[in-house]
Amino acid sequence: MSSPKDVGGELERAAGMGHVGTMVYGRSGDLFLDDPAYDDSFSAASELGQPVFIHPQLPSTAVRDASYRGFDPMTDLALATFGWGWHLDAAIAVLRLMLRGTFDRHPGLQVVLGHWGEMLLFWLDRADSLARIAGLERSISDYVRSNLYVTTSGMLDPAFLQHALSVTSVDRLIFSTDYPFQRPTREDIDSFLKHFSSDAERKQFSSANAAALYGIAV
Repeated sequence: MSSPKDVGGELERAAGMGHVGTMVYGRSGDLFLDDPAYDDSFSAASELGQPVFIHPQLPSTAVRDASYRGFDPMTDLALATFGWGWHLDAAIAVLRLMLRGTFDRHPGLQVVLGHWGEMLLFWLDRADSLARIAGLERSISDYVRSNLYVTTSGMLDPAFLQHALSVTSVDRLIFSTDYPFQRPTREDIDSFLKHFSSDAERKQFSSANAAALYGIAV
């Protein structure tokens, strides 16, 4: 992503080799993905039917200095990464794509976030207020329901599931483990799956949604 003009061609090359999606960070240096320089990249991803997984990354040095320092080095690092910072960074990247009108220009584009939507699902009430101010065609919640897939990243908390189902739908949820960082056991997974209302929903979450999104036969 450090060379925006080359991303579209690389997506086409990878798709030709059988790749079914791409994973990127939400920024390249200080440049967020909503920058107009990346718009051709999202156009290519949409036309190719390649979902874009936006993975968390370490916040910028300026943000770390302002918000994630002042403790011992290990606590600083944990706060800036898995404890808080990189989840917020990924959520902001996707929210900026929505505010920039990326999904209006490319309505078929599908983006994937791990960790139950990297905080975004839990703040939609306030985020929706941005749509009118930014002059968007739809609400933030609507973009979430039509252009965003959410994976669990091994965080098998029934409360997260119930909230996700309240703001989006089961066909937008995908099971994932985030191995080796999260390692749910077979028992953990079986227990979590009981919180779905039917075998059909369990199948959607466990495999069918991912298969449909990525065009994989299972």
